[in-house]
Amino acid sequence: MRGDDPVRRFELIVSGILRGGVVASLALVLAGVVLMFVHHPQYLRSSADLHRLTHPGVAFPHTLAEVGRGLKVGQGHAVVAVGLILLILTPILRVAVSILAFAVQRDRPFVVITSLVLAILITSFLLGKAG
Repeated sequence: MRGDDPVRRFELIVSGILRGGVVASLALVLAGVVLMFVHHPQYLRSSADLHRLTHPGVAFPHTLAEVGRGLKVGQGHAVVAVGLILLILTPILRVAVSILAFAVQRDRPFVVITSLVLAILITSFLLGKAG
């Protein structure tokens, strides 16, 4: 296989998307955790405060608007949320790029199958949001 082969090129793009998405997500989650401890150093000294941070019901952003507001004030929880959102979006972007790759290759059956997979992913998120 040569380096200018379209299939190889798309494989490299897809692997780059997956690798880049995971690395960027990890970096954002770590940065958010560091921000939480910078803004709340008592988490390092008090096990009761740390328990509140890790206990269910912690003030964690649940909507994109809350994430946006948290980012504006440098809230660590919001940065962690962006990292998690990126981690969720990475495989979705991979499926979307695969649709384009199959379309360029004029592989209709795989375009249809991959489009159905993307539709199922999007539907599952919408149903999860509704319920």
